[in-house]
Amino acid sequence: MNNDNIAIEKSYKFAIKIVNLSKLLDEKHAYALSNQVIKSGTSIGANIAEAQQAQSKKDFISKLSIALKEASETVFWLNLLKDTGYLTEEYFTNLNKDCNELIRLLTAIIKTSKQNNN
Repeated sequence: MNNDNIAIEKSYKFAIKIVNLSKLLDEKHAYALSNQVIKSGTSIGANIAEAQQAQSKKDFISKLSIALKEASETVFWLNLLKDTGYLTEEYFTNLNKDCNELIRLLTAIIKTSKQNNN
């Protein structure tokens, strides 16, 4: 399995976790925070999926760069949720680990793609 497929698989599993987190936040009436984290957290995978149909290498890199930005935003929301008591340390650690793994993977794919594009 190449890195693109790993990224698709990992981002999809992460999106499922984010949807479940959103459900929990909705139960706590934290709708605004729920809305923010679900947008950024699920957008990672959506952009990776979109990159698979890129029209060029430049388009591919652009879509993955958007996914990387969304992953960075998701880390922000996860930290905020932890620091405001909406997430336990254990729940945060699990999600943050997965998100940072996606960041490292996307960074590596983008770097390799840029090198291969030159």
